[in-house]
Amino acid sequence: MSNFYDILGVNRQASDKELKQAYKKASMQHHPDRGGDEDTFKKINEAYSTLKDPNKRQAYDNPQSQNFNFNSQDFAGNNPFAGTPFADMFAGGSPFNQRQQPRNQDMRIVATVDLKDVVIGKSLVAQLQLGSGRMETINIDIPPGARDGDTIQYEGLGDDRHLQLRRGNLHVVIQVNPIEGWDRSNNDLITKKTVNVFDLLLGCVIIIQTLDNRNVKLTIPKGTNPGQRFSIPQYGIPDINTRRKGNIYVIIDVQTPKVSDESLLNKIQQLRDEIK
Repeated sequence: MSNFYDILGVNRQASDKELKQAYKKASMQHHPDRGGDEDTFKKINEAYSTLKDPNKRQAYDNPQSQNFNFNSQDFAGNNPFAGTPFADMFAGGSPFNQRQQPRNQDMRIVATVDLKDVVIGKSLVAQLQLGSGRMETINIDIPPGARDGDTIQYEGLGDDRHLQLRRGNLHVVIQVNPIEGWDRSNNDLITKKTVNVFDLLLGCVIIIQTLDNRNVKLTIPKGTNPGQRFSIPQYGIPDINTRRKGNIYVIIDVQTPKVSDESLLNKIQQLRDEIK
């Protein structure tokens, strides 16, 4: 195998800055899109991928003293500019720049919140046990408008068991628990409100307590029928992109009071007969 330092044209004491400069010069000179030799370009990529990483460089410099199984295939085929200032230099021009550097596995956790939490958003603290054995504490922000099953990705916060590789990503899956008496339809909230039958006849004002603990007055007109739906605009769930809120829809249910007083029952019967 060719000497990686010779491939880049630097000595073994070269600094990170010198390695990067040499890599830039060699990769631009030998890039296939510029008429360079593909095999040479691969070797340049392999050399820099190894020497820019302190752990890999130490293992390469001291192969007998390190418990490290070096395999050039581990570094072949990576994006030659990934992680460098030149990552986008040849974007779209070569299959080499479309490949990803190897990394540790992604991790997946579930963040459980209530329906009211997606109205106002919520911050959580989670503890992760990584592949290396260490514990890590992270902050998770559940945005207003999040839906059950949505996934938030945090780059570089995943597994770290292979120290020579960059960390994987963390995927946080949102699980939204329902709240009794409330349903969600897109960004709208739907609830039922039970109203006395006489209040439906005469009309009334009821109070709706929203999931973000606000009290909203709703006027029920005279003669409202059970099952009728009323809208309270822009008191629903914010759209996760535009922040525009949906509506609350209140479905009216009826409550029939028990009347045992005979004189009252007679008056109700007389009223019923008059309405007929």
